Amino acid sequence: MAITINGSTGITSSEIADGTITTDDIASGVTGKVLQVVQAVKTDTFSTTSGTTFVDVTGLSISITPSSTSSKILILLSSNFSTIPTGWAQAQLTNSSNTELAVVHSRAETEMVVQPFTHIYLDSPASESEQTYKYRLAAETAGAVYVNRMRGTAFEIDVSTITAMEIAG
Repeated sequence: MAITINGSTGITSSEIADGTITTDDIASGVTGKVLQVVQAVKTDTFSTTSGTTFVDVTGLSISITPSSTSSKILILLSSNFSTIPTGWAQAQLTNSSNTELAVVHSRAETEMVVQPFTHIYLDSPASESEQTYKYRLAAETAGAVYVNRMRGTAFEIDVSTITAMEIAG
């Protein structure tokens, strides 16, 4: 005999008798529900002169541990960066293995150009191990790239956030 939860027969009477009910049993058949949310907010500025090498933006990485291998992780990234005058820069979102999930290339014509980087990505890590997602920058030409600041000014212009949500799969 099995107990039906949300149309799924995920828990058996023997699991009830011996007390081995797991969160996977309870969530069996339930998909699309938000199981947990974590967020990092960056209010200060960041800059790099890394050249073509990507570097992590301090304060804009986030870790989340899925409760099931069937879970999906929804990443919401909202940031901005400014580049060197008449230069190129790149911003990217990566996962735990530094695989690029999203990228934007920007060319600045003046010091006052701010490039938004907003991305939504649904990852399927198929793991119960901690997953880390990072916002990274690289300057493709000599000079600096800034987050939360226009290059030509010392004023902070915005906040940047990265949010991870575990979705039952």
